[in-house]
Amino acid sequence: MDRWKFYWATRRYHIIDNPLSELKLRQVVDVLHLPPRARVLDIACGKAELLCLIAEGYSARCTGLDISPYMCDEATKRVASRGLASRVDIHNLRGEDYKAPPDSFDATLCIGATWVWGGLRGTLTALAHWTKPGGLVAAGEPYWTKDPPAEYLVEEMMARDAFATHAANVATGEGLGLVPLLAVASNADDWDRYEGLTWLAAVEYARENPRDSDVPDLLSRVEKAKLAYLRWGRDCLGWAVYLFQKPL
Repeated sequence: MDRWKFYWATRRYHIIDNPLSELKLRQVVDVLHLPPRARVLDIACGKAELLCLIAEGYSARCTGLDISPYMCDEATKRVASRGLASRVDIHNLRGEDYKAPPDSFDATLCIGATWVWGGLRGTLTALAHWTKPGGLVAAGEPYWTKDPPAEYLVEEMMARDAFATHAANVATGEGLGLVPLLAVASNADDWDRYEGLTWLAAVEYARENPRDSDVPDLLSRVEKAKLAYLRWGRDCLGWAVYLFQKPL
């Protein structure tokens, strides 16, 4: 099944495609304190909810990139429905292919797609390059709350060093010379809702599209991920948004 079709089908109820609650996302936006006419870049912007909140709260000029054509289409519709088309631009583009001069943005964001630059360190480095001195850099990243069971790593085909600890994620930014300002973490309720909405969307998609040949693969993948989450992931995997400032 096409990767982006899979995520489109299983994220129909997700306003934001990560385990952070809408309330906590607003808490992040509230502390940005962006200047008038700020420029903001969001890599892997999904449905553009974060950019819409920033544009509404700060009258900022925002640019969102996403590799998924499905998400870009949804984001464009949501931006238009909120009257923000003049302030939020959406582009179907890979983050690593985006070109902009250094120090172009007041804030740069990548909430949940640090794989674009091979992990948190590479992502923070790329974002900081585009951020003005004194500007903000934010990334969303998983972290281990305890050592993951070997069975979980095998099932998910993942290495232990795929993620670090919460403290190590903050230290990664500090090691790049960034100043940590805030870390907002998901709790078990946030995770359960995020995962559960995926299960619901998969079941409904299958019911609504019985002739889609991708349905068996979709249901199999969701079931596998569900069992891995309930057996292991819920107890050992955390998630947080990390906000840093680029020094003057």
